[in-house]
Amino acid sequence: MPINRFNIRVYGLLENNNNELLLVNERIGDFAFTKFPGGGLELGEGTIDGLKREFKEELGIDIEVKSHFYTTDFFQQSGFKPTDQLISIYYRVESIHPLSHIRLDAFEIYNDGKTEELQFFWQPKNTLHTDVVTFPIDKHVVALLHGNTV
Repeated sequence: MPINRFNIRVYGLLENNNNELLLVNERIGDFAFTKFPGGGLELGEGTIDGLKREFKEELGIDIEVKSHFYTTDFFQQSGFKPTDQLISIYYRVESIHPLSHIRLDAFEIYNDGKTEELQFFWQPKNTLHTDVVTFPIDKHVVALLHGNTV
């Protein structure tokens, strides 16, 4: 199938005082995956506003974007929509609210006509390896977090 559109994704790297990063296990139908918190940019929305919206919708917290970390610099076809090329943008973020407000039990949300199951969890940075996350771009970001290139 030919690629016919860009799909822009925004993700937040949220770290706590215990040197742990926030990740999320998600399930859509029969497909389960692990990734950084965030999601798709909506039309008419800037990347930072989109990331703030995603954190508010999924985690119920407001964030402050501290710095840009990485933007996809290689071709990546979407695993969900083969006609999409993914562009993913990662930011280092901080929560405006106490991190204890983050919901760590499994729960469901309704998104784009589908039910998604989410469960956020803290992953120690020293045990965060590329095999912990599912998608190629997230694997690349994990390597960069450890000062490696892929």
